[in-house]
Parts: sequence; structure tokens; C-alpha cells
Amino acid sequence: MNERLDSLLKRYDELTLLIQDPSLVKDQNRYKNVMKEHSHLSEIAQIHTNIEELEKQVGETKALVQEEKDQEMKELAREELKELENKLAVNSEKLKFLLIPRDPLDEKNIIMEIRAGTGGEEAALFAADLYRMYSRFAENKGWKFEIMNSNDTELGGIKEIVFSISGNNVYENLRYESGVHRVQRVPETESSGRIHTSAVTVAVLPEADETEIDIKPDDLRIDVMRAGGPGGQCVNTTDSAVRITHLPTGLTVHCQDEKSQIKNKAKAMRILRARIYEAEEAKAAAQRAEARKSQVGSGDRSQRIRTYNFPQNRLTDHRINLTLYKLDLIMQGDTAELFDALKLSAKEELLKSSASDLSESD
Repeated sequence: MNERLDSLLKRYDELTLLIQDPSLVKDQNRYKNVMKEHSHLSEIAQIHTNIEELEKQVGETKALVQEEKDQEMKELAREELKELENKLAVNSEKLKFLLIPRDPLDEKNIIMEIRAGTGGEEAALFAADLYRMYSRFAENKGWKFEIMNSNDTELGGIKEIVFSISGNNVYENLRYESGVHRVQRVPETESSGRIHTSAVTVAVLPEADETEIDIKPDDLRIDVMRAGGPGGQCVNTTDSAVRITHLPTGLTVHCQDEKSQIKNKAKAMRILRARIYEAEEAKAAAQRAEARKSQVGSGDRSQRIRTYNFPQNRLTDHRINLTLYKLDLIMQGDTAELFDALKLSAKEELLKSSASDLSESD
């Protein structure tokens, strides 16, 4: 860990000199990457500086406790020492997590897919609630949000919706949302007041650049058709809806939200590219960690990850045994506590894995 810290601090010094070079701004892509890396490393450098200063203060205060004759002053020094040691422990723990190698996928934008599962119309209504929860969280973070395809029901539910979210570290915050979300509540369509259990599946796909996934035109079958919707809604008089099938994998994407066939095709290609990229990443991840599974989960969309119990205002994430009694706030987009807990658990698992690998190598 100390070797990694020394290496990162050295890199930070190099980047600090580099950003002072006026020629750097001539290459905007390189400038953007350098500034992003410098920003991340500056946090590590600042915490390292804080730790060195706190260690110095702890040493001085310990000496004062030993040397001070006045009992009142000695007691004040002991209290200050305790406070300094607490600050030192917090900063050391934070630095430990920052030194974990970042997953390059964390900075990627995402395409999220929400589909109603078992539960009929109630599942569709909950799919709409989840969509609003994620969209409000994205708005709070200042992220850009775009619906790519949707299939609504007549009662205001959603059978399926696909949308993109772009911004800073989107995948890092939302990557653990893939899986089955179970809801327990009295449906609006239930007259007897009986609690129903329904399910919705969520998939979070890191969005791939065109340079990362090469899709050959000959590998695609493209069909065009008229868009359709419930009760005659969204029905066009032109063949604007697009369905693209990737022949090597059998993946199929359908887009009809835009009135333009060209725009629907472009959106469908983005979704297809993300699905192929996700499949390749999942295969690579499985090969890298064949014998080890994270407590947070693999992102398998068939895994039941969470239960939303509305009568008790309770949310339970089954992967990290977290229960929060603020479901009403969470459904309004107040999900930071939940998402932060998932990220922390994943990092703790990485730390354990790193420690285990080091002990095995010894």
C-alpha cells in the first residue's frame, strides 16, 4: 500500500507540473483526461498531507501529556489527543479506500433498462415509481437524462423503459442496481386492501464508445415498422420504429420514441453497443474472479437484490443486510445513503481480497 501511495504522489507531482504547460490545452481530450486524473490524485495528496500533520500533532500532544505537571492542563491535553487520534483514524481509513485501484468503468455513462416482471399492472406501476426514483436522483446530481425507448400502460405504469444517464461517475453510483427489485404494498387496483408482492428487473449497462465496440454492418439485420402504443397513443403514420438484431449474439433492440427513423436507429445502436459491451465485460470479470464473488453481487439481473415494503416504510438490501425505514424519502430520490453503503461494502470486499492475495503471495 505504501508503494502505491508513493507512486501516486509522484504521479501527482508530475501532473501538477504538466497542467502548468500552456501547450496542454491545445489537445482538449488530453487536457480533459489530465485534469480529471489530477483532481482525483489531489484528494489523495491532500489527505496524505493531513495525515502527516495530524501525526506530528499527535506526537507533540503525547509529549505534552507526559511532561505537563498541571493536572488541569494534562487533562485538556488528553482530550485534545483523543480528538486528534480520532481525526487521524478517519483520514487513514479514507486514504486506504482511495488507494484501491479505480475501476475504469466507474467514470462511464450508463444505459439503464427497467422492466415490469411478475405482478401484472402493479409491477408496471412500480416500474414507473423506480424510473422516477432514479430520474430524481440523477437530477439532484446534475446529470443529463434521456429516454431512449418506453412502453407505457394505460393506467400510467411502464412495461419497459430504456434511458441513458450521463455525468460524473454515473456507473460508480448506479452499477449495483442491476437485479430484481421486489415490492410489497397494497396496489391502487386492489379494492380489498390486500398486500401484493410484485417484481421489477433493472439492468445497468456501462455505455460504450464506438471505438470500444466494433459492430460490422453485415452482422446487423434492421427492420422498420410503425410505432405503436396503448390506446392508439404514439402511433405514427410512417415507418419510424426500428428493430435491430445483432446476428452473432442474437441480441435485439427496438426503438420507437422518436418520430425520425434515423434518430431511432441511432438510439438503438447505442443500446445495442452497451449490451454487447456489458456482455463482454461480464465474461471478462467472471474469468478474473472465477472463485470469488463480491458480497454486493455480480450485477446478475436475475438476482433478487432489494425489497421495498410500503406498509412499513421499509427498504431492505439483501446483499449487504441494510434496512432503512425511510422508503418514502428514497422513492423521492433520496438514495445517497443507500448507494454510498453499497459502494463502501464493495470497497471493503476489495480490501479483503487485496489482503488475501498479498498473504497468499507471501
